[in-house]
This record gives sequence, C-alpha cells and structure tokens, in this order.
Amino acid sequence: MFRSFFSLLKFVFAHPLNAHGRFSALVRVLRWQVVSRIAPGPVALPFVDDTFLWCKRGMTGATGNYYCGLHEPDEMAFVAHFLRPDDLFLDIGANVGSYTLLASSSGAKVVAVEPVPSTFNHLQMNVLLNRFQSTVRLMNIGLADSVGELRFTNSLDTMNHVLADGELGPYVSVAVDTVDNVVGASVPTVIKIDVEGYETAVLAGATATLCNRNLQVVICETNGSGSRFGKSNEDINDILLRCGFLACSYDAASRAISPEISSGLNTIFIRNVAGASLRTKESRQLRLVNGLL
Repeated sequence: MFRSFFSLLKFVFAHPLNAHGRFSALVRVLRWQVVSRIAPGPVALPFVDDTFLWCKRGMTGATGNYYCGLHEPDEMAFVAHFLRPDDLFLDIGANVGSYTLLASSSGAKVVAVEPVPSTFNHLQMNVLLNRFQSTVRLMNIGLADSVGELRFTNSLDTMNHVLADGELGPYVSVAVDTVDNVVGASVPTVIKIDVEGYETAVLAGATATLCNRNLQVVICETNGSGSRFGKSNEDINDILLRCGFLACSYDAASRAISPEISSGLNTIFIRNVAGASLRTKESRQLRLVNGLL
C-alpha cells in the first residue's frame, strides 16, 4: 500500500503540468484519498473547462486527470488543441470517457467505443453528466479485423484487453465489428486507439478509413503491449506509414509537433504536419484544475 502511494506521489510530482503547482497537486491527492474512502458512491471531479468526470477508487486514468489536469498531457492536449467544432472524433477503447469529454468540449462530434459493459456504463454516466448525449454516439462493442466475438478481461480498469491465447482470468464475451463498418461514409478527422496491444487488429479492420484523406490523425498506443499478440510497435508504424501518416510527438506547453516516434506510451500519426501545426498553434486555451494550457 505504501509503495503504491509513493509511486503515485512520484508520478504526480514529476508530471509536467504540475511543475508550478506541486503543493496544490499534493492537496488534490490527499483530498481524493479521504473523499474516495468515505463517499457512498462515485464523485464528480472537475475536468477540462466546465466538464466533470464521475470517479471512484481504483480509477487510475480518471483520477490522474484530477491530480494532473491531463493524465496523458501531450496526447490529450493535442486532441483538444487540434479538434474543431463539427470534426468527428472516433474514440476506440474509450474507457470511462476522458478523451470523449475532451473532444466534446472542443465542439467535436464523437463516436465512443468501449467493449467492457461495466466500463461502458460509467462512460455513459459521464456523457449524461456533461449533457453531451446529442453529440456523442456510444457503442458497447469491440473493434477488430473482422466481425465476430472476442473475450475481454473485465477487472483491470484501464488495462482491460482482449484475452490472449492461453491467458486466464475473469472475462466477458463481447461482439466485435470493424472500424470501416462502424464509420461507414462518416470518416473521422481523428481516431484514438487504446486497446492494450490489439491495435494492429483494429487497424486491419480500418483499411478504407485509413486511406481516406479526410482522416487527418491517428493516435495509437505504442507501449509494447502488442507483444502479447505477437505484434510490435513497428507493425503499427508500418501500417500507418503506408497510409500516408508520419509518426510524431507533441509538446503540450509549446504546442510544437516533432516528426519522431514518441518515447512515451502513445504516438501521434499525422497526415499533414504543417496543417496540424497551424491548427494547434491557433487553438483555444484549455482550463484545467492546475491552470491554462
């Protein structure tokens, strides 16, 4: 317990968005540790601008936003800085909805896909809490390279994933479809894929979508978790390179885009770097719990 709490404090103190407010971040951590133990149910914590996230103990991604403003600062800031009203954002592996709310607060339309039923229910609660139901399409399915059914873990919070061959543990069977079937003619401007290693299969079911020039950005988890399915980060990069995307990283503070594979957990693949740079530079400021960005 003490080791995990020390790791949490280390993460919060080292987080770039807390660089000028570490004491306030510590107060938020301590406040949540107390409130989460006495609250009878989920608590609505402030998020971006006027949005809120329902949170409860054990939700590392959602509470990370409360501690640090944006749990994944560069990728999340890029989404909010890049998107414009009436853009379409496809959130694959939406979890409880951090990226969905972020995109919605920018005025974008959203298709949020979350396979695990209990997590999907929480995602639905967050959309309703923030009154985004008219602009967010919620789908309780998984995405893969073909239509069918897959087994997903259902007790690992943000780490839930497709059950690999030989893997044991609690699971739930979920219907799966392909990206191409889900989006049809409504091609997204930005796609975010966070499916804990199953990214290459999702991309394989998105052939037509990836080739469509209206798709400008794909943000993909590249943390090496594809190894459980015999895939690598290079497989992801090769697929998107062939479709005309360049692997980039983003600095939230300076709003600078660099053409390089990110050293973090996600990579931003951009079709038109110059156009993306112009968009992000001219975008609005985000109001976070720890300041403006």
